[in-house]
Amino acid sequence: MPIRQLPPIVVNRIAAGEVVERPAAAVKELVENAIDAGATRIEVVVRDGGQALIAVTDDGAGMTREELVLAVERHCTSKLPDDDLLDIEHLGFRGEALPSIGAVSRLSITSRPRDIDRGAESAWRIRVEAGAKHDPVPAAHPPGTRVEVRDLFFATPARLKFLKTARSERDHAVDAVKRLAMAYPGIAFTVTGDDDRVLLRLPAELPGEAGRAARLAALLGRDFGENSVAVDAAREGYRLTGLIGLPTLNRGLPRDQYMVVNGRPVRDRLLQGAVRGAYQDVLARDRHPVVALFLDAPAAEIDVNVHPAKAEIRFRESGRVRGLVVGALRAALAAAGQRASTTIATAALAAFRPEDGVGAAPRFAFPPTAPRGLAETGNDFLMPDRATPAPDPVPEEPLGSARAQLHGTYIVAETASGIVLVDQHAAHERLVYERMKEDLARRGVARQALLLPEIVELDPEATARLSARAEELAEFGLVLEAFGPGAVIVREVPALVPGLDVKALVRDLADELAEWDQALALKERVESVCGTLACHSSVRAGRRLSPAEMDALLRQMEATPNSGQCNHGRPTYVTLALADIERLFGRR
Repeated sequence: MPIRQLPPIVVNRIAAGEVVERPAAAVKELVENAIDAGATRIEVVVRDGGQALIAVTDDGAGMTREELVLAVERHCTSKLPDDDLLDIEHLGFRGEALPSIGAVSRLSITSRPRDIDRGAESAWRIRVEAGAKHDPVPAAHPPGTRVEVRDLFFATPARLKFLKTARSERDHAVDAVKRLAMAYPGIAFTVTGDDDRVLLRLPAELPGEAGRAARLAALLGRDFGENSVAVDAAREGYRLTGLIGLPTLNRGLPRDQYMVVNGRPVRDRLLQGAVRGAYQDVLARDRHPVVALFLDAPAAEIDVNVHPAKAEIRFRESGRVRGLVVGALRAALAAAGQRASTTIATAALAAFRPEDGVGAAPRFAFPPTAPRGLAETGNDFLMPDRATPAPDPVPEEPLGSARAQLHGTYIVAETASGIVLVDQHAAHERLVYERMKEDLARRGVARQALLLPEIVELDPEATARLSARAEELAEFGLVLEAFGPGAVIVREVPALVPGLDVKALVRDLADELAEWDQALALKERVESVCGTLACHSSVRAGRRLSPAEMDALLRQMEATPNSGQCNHGRPTYVTLALADIERLFGRR
């Protein structure tokens, strides 16, 4: 067939596939236009997941009749006054959103300028249906703009087959508004769905950090506000601010990671990878932190003209940006010390509360022999005994003073305001891990020679992997060498805690090496190696500790960064306030 030029309507529909791949993308583009127009209030309506109707109303600058005609033409914009793509100060700049939406739907725009010198006394409406434009007509409308998108994708029915359920599409649209609302707390947002149900309502906040904090709390909830730490770091013209959740406040998916660059919400792989790297040694691989980060950077250092959807960006100095993010987040987490998420305590208390209100059967039960033991203990406690010494003073340390050990695994400590339950293995694992990293950075991990070298049988491939990394493993305190084609002999181990399970450790390291790129140095995976060594070197569950050992563990936790969670993101301790305990027993 001969080469021919496609009709403009077909060209617009092809372009629309890049800009508007789903209703949420149309919502995002229209709300961005409202923000660029200087709106202080934006209202969004989504019907049938956005397929039946999307309406966005704002009180922004508005448009004249002539501007309406240009607004629905491709590559017409007011946001590049100097035609400079290296100095973009608005969310939109390509001039593609409105013509792309109009090419695949029934589009109506009603607008009235806010300024008198631009014809503020008149409002006009223009319609575009499947790319066919109609002349503007007079209309009644207050200053600002209302855009209505009906029957989205009716002109491209094939696209409808790829839409999810109405609820799923609606949720994506609300998420798009949330991300923009997070970046612009000074604007009031309202989103309503089917049957005029309010899906999101956010009042305008005061300018500054207080307003941003209030908007974040409204969007991410009180738990995030109570269990997050502030980030504020700058480097060579870049500044990173925001809030990040404690490792114990995590999710199974990364959907609660919000990143804004120069006022633009983005989903950037570089930034997502930097966040993952910052949390690498405090979260399991399948868990994700909750973060809200705002990066301000020189406009010339960022390319936002990468994709029509403008969700992806490129940094001129990607290494500098990654280093800033990783360093700032790790410093903030380290400054949190032994803090752990309060949601852990809430979940623990919920497990003890009756299921059906006061008087209902509790969720836990004592073993058959427990009542007798409890009664005897209670009688002994109530009997007057002048020989009984006075109770110890209530401690003032954050993690309190150790009072008992349960099942050889959990330490019970008393604080000034309640009790603390500590998982001794998880806590010591974190302490060993941090100490090992510090030793490695300073002079290398101290080693201890085995009286009888340990022979560990492995498959030939695992043996070869470990043997190839023997020199690097020695820096971590593990000295081994090949012992035939199917085994290694371990001669020295890290001199941290006696009783190391050498065989289990070596097998775990062999499995980890199998997952990594063979060209990757162990030093580049220091967190993973140290985490594996720490797990095998720490106090095991079931080991009895003396009171002095338990107190020493608590004091070390208070002085160690990130000690509120183990290397996998699980909590090392749970705090139960005395007031909550009293409520469990009906004393409040």
